[in-house]
Amino acid sequence: MARGPKKHLKRMFAPSHWMLDKLKGRWAPKPSAGPHKMRECLPLIVMLRERLKYALTYREVKMIVMQRLIQVDGKVRTDMFYPAGFMDVVQIEKTKENFRLLYDTKARFSLHKISNEEASYKLCRVRKVFRGLRGTPYCTTHDGRTLRYPDPEVKANDTVRVEIPSGKMLDHVKFEAGNTAMIRGGNNMGRVGTIMHRERHPGSFEIVHLKDAAGHTFATRLQNVFVIGKGTKPWISLPKGNGIKLSIVEDRAAKMAKK
Repeated sequence: MARGPKKHLKRMFAPSHWMLDKLKGRWAPKPSAGPHKMRECLPLIVMLRERLKYALTYREVKMIVMQRLIQVDGKVRTDMFYPAGFMDVVQIEKTKENFRLLYDTKARFSLHKISNEEASYKLCRVRKVFRGLRGTPYCTTHDGRTLRYPDPEVKANDTVRVEIPSGKMLDHVKFEAGNTAMIRGGNNMGRVGTIMHRERHPGSFEIVHLKDAAGHTFATRLQNVFVIGKGTKPWISLPKGNGIKLSIVEDRAAKMAKK
């Protein structure tokens, strides 16, 4: 019987949103332990080799990261299996590029290009607020951060804006009706809409109803909703399509128009 954690990942069982081809090898890169879950992250090797096409092989990716060229949230990462996830800012100094990891409406990671100014902060969803040693208030976020002495207004499910080099909290937005949110899980993943109302179900999953810019309404579980701005103005730039999900017919028409 095997002992300890699994160190390998078969390609058949890799998350489908990595979009690895089935026939080009038996194995897939297994992400290291880190701030994001294995099935909700994009390892640097997949990002550099499959998405950005800056490397052709495993060895080339290793050379890039070992030259300390890749930064995630302002920190150099030399582990090519490092799990970058939702809202992380990836900076590549050599090419002077900044990307924010967001979802498109087909539940895939989109490497959204951003300016230097926007790359100086990220949004974090507050998981829980509690008091630690000697009554120090803390809050923990979706990307594994612990922020000490948060604003007393901040509660679970709210979103805080964190400055990237220092990790300090700059601003926050409450989870309440009328604010803009992005869906980070479930069937509506990647959609952006305005929060309409929240259904409370004690002992079960709370449901949030949203409405997108095209007037479509949809509902999802509370834990899938990530507030990204006050009112209808998001604090971050959105990827192509602005989080509006097209129907199958509209999607096909858009593809045909490109040809």
